[in-house]
Amino acid sequence: MSLRIAMLGAGSLGFTRRLVRDILAVPELADTTFAFYDISERNLDMVTRLVRREIEASGLPATIEPTLDRRAALADADYVFSVIRQGGLDAFRTDIEIPLKYGVDQCVGDTICAGGLMYAQRTIPVLLDFCKDIRDVAKPGALFLNYTNPMAMNTWACNEYGGVRTIGLCHGVQGSHWQITRCIEAWAKREGLLAPEESLHRSEVDVAAAGINHQTWFIKVRWRGMDMIPRLLELFESHPTYSRTEKVRIDVLRRFGYFSTESNGHLSEYLPWYRKRPEEIRDWIDLSSWIHGETGGYLRVCEESRNWFETDFPKLMEEPPEPITPEGRSEEHGSYIIEALETGRTYRGHFNVVNDGIITNLPRGAVVEVPGYVDRTGVNIPVVGDLPLACAATCAASIRVQEMGKEAAVHGDVTLLKQAMLHDPLVGAVCNPEEVWQMTDEMLVAQAQWLPQYADEIPAARRRLEEAERNGTRVRLRQTEGAARLRTRSVEELAADRAAARATATAADKAGMTKAGT
Repeated sequence: MSLRIAMLGAGSLGFTRRLVRDILAVPELADTTFAFYDISERNLDMVTRLVRREIEASGLPATIEPTLDRRAALADADYVFSVIRQGGLDAFRTDIEIPLKYGVDQCVGDTICAGGLMYAQRTIPVLLDFCKDIRDVAKPGALFLNYTNPMAMNTWACNEYGGVRTIGLCHGVQGSHWQITRCIEAWAKREGLLAPEESLHRSEVDVAAAGINHQTWFIKVRWRGMDMIPRLLELFESHPTYSRTEKVRIDVLRRFGYFSTESNGHLSEYLPWYRKRPEEIRDWIDLSSWIHGETGGYLRVCEESRNWFETDFPKLMEEPPEPITPEGRSEEHGSYIIEALETGRTYRGHFNVVNDGIITNLPRGAVVEVPGYVDRTGVNIPVVGDLPLACAATCAASIRVQEMGKEAAVHGDVTLLKQAMLHDPLVGAVCNPEEVWQMTDEMLVAQAQWLPQYADEIPAARRRLEEAERNGTRVRLRQTEGAARLRTRSVEELAADRAAARATATAADKAGMTKAGT
């Protein structure tokens, strides 16, 4: 079968390369045509050259068509992937650094909180433009597979306003599934249920998770017919690594009774309890990896990765290309969804979809992350029912922030954006209303070039900031680098461990969360 798959934001090396390799690991998809689109000609060229040589070295008939013309990329596409970062690292830096001056200490800043809300303001208008082009020139019924954060707000906007069926994909469930598997494995060996040399694969541990992206909860965990949920707290507390690196998740598990799918650093910034007092933040995080809660950790890793890739790219092109094989296929959902739809081989995963009664105690119309299966009949989502009340309460608070953020992005509504910031759990725990209003104005002004829907509002925001400065009514800012910020390493420092630097720079999953050893 010959498919055409458009990759929007194809200059994103990690996701583009990974998804292409995964798709071409399926024999029936070996002659796929990939249309690579990006706004950066340089990034597009580097990724195209790297991936094309891997395809050729593997003897596959697949082709790549790079283009700076989005509609040309989307023409007659069967599937469309979005892996964009609107505003790039320049905008991302303001997502982290401006809120920090107001006491909002984020690890990632890409889902909710101040950074995630502004990320949505930049990204949703672009995705809606994508949707218009998909409706106009892609094949009828083309499926839009979104990897771009903030996942829930973006996917919600595309389904509600874009007129294109959009499914959001994230690897948080797979990574946490591996963590649960490792905990069960250690416990089973202590109990004599596994031999010392035996190991478990996550496929041997049955799970179901439900909630919203980055706040999804394992509501079922079974191994050999045993309900493992009542044991999870004990298992995580006794694990030699997770007891140190997952303190926030373990504390939430202790108080809620359910384990969250998202990493320690991510989860800490979606809740009002763990990052509101700078002197307490280090009690809840671990600096062995950015994903465990480092201030601005993902920004640092992205900056290091981009600098390293540009330096390392010529060397990478001189080395023998890595062959594309079924054994090298990752656990990212995208290729498995396409395989299932095209071949009928059933795939079960967790997907971000519109809540049409799937989770019965979360708002209808919101985007939820839930179990589903895919075959020739489509993407099929069973009813989950009610979430446990504490889990539902936490998700519901975030959903209302997402809803306001989504509507603000679509309509360019400054008041609604400020209200979303005000109701965000961590921002609200740290800032008073006037601080929220001023912080939002400052972020709007700093990101003006990526916010066309606010063009008429940003001059007024600038005037408000200038007037507050003149009148001495500007709120007091913090002079801080954050509670746990590490310095961005130079290329020379990264060269001390070249293999690790390359692995990070070329990874789709920056945290390595979907690998069996994590």
